[in-house]
Amino acid sequence: MHKRANLLLKICLSSLVFTASMVVTTSASVSATEAQSSITKIAQVNPSTATTNSVGGPLAKELQGKPVVVDVFATWCAGCKNIAPTLSQLKQQYSGKVNFVVLDVTDKAKLKQTEAMAQKLGLGKFLEANKSKTSTVAIVDPATGDILALYQNNSNKADYTKILETALAKK
Repeated sequence: MHKRANLLLKICLSSLVFTASMVVTTSASVSATEAQSSITKIAQVNPSTATTNSVGGPLAKELQGKPVVVDVFATWCAGCKNIAPTLSQLKQQYSGKVNFVVLDVTDKAKLKQTEAMAQKLGLGKFLEANKSKTSTVAIVDPATGDILALYQNNSNKADYTKILETALAKK
């Protein structure tokens, strides 16, 4: 009986080792581009689907007429530092054509100020849902509040440009 238990244990351990090695091999076969893409891009949201693809309704009057880029930011956030150069380039490239809103969640005092600003701009629900997700960037249609794209720690300028150009072409 003891020998059978040992044999069964060895078979189980061998199976576990084999499965683990297959997972590692499969994971290693995913290209770096695919991995980066799946990590950085949360979703390109289809506005015609559920309410999670919306900030909760149209944005404030001062944001109307131009696509809105919303950045959930904190000074201590490594992802925010990673995407900062890309967002800076976008601000220069789309100056006067796109509204940029930074939701600063660095600390409690900043968050309190940001919550008041977000409510005023029509982004209160979005902030509530994303205040713990720093380095999140959303591109929003201000007329409807639909989220056109939502990214996490994505420094690929072309991803943003594609969505912004499409949104600007519709105006």
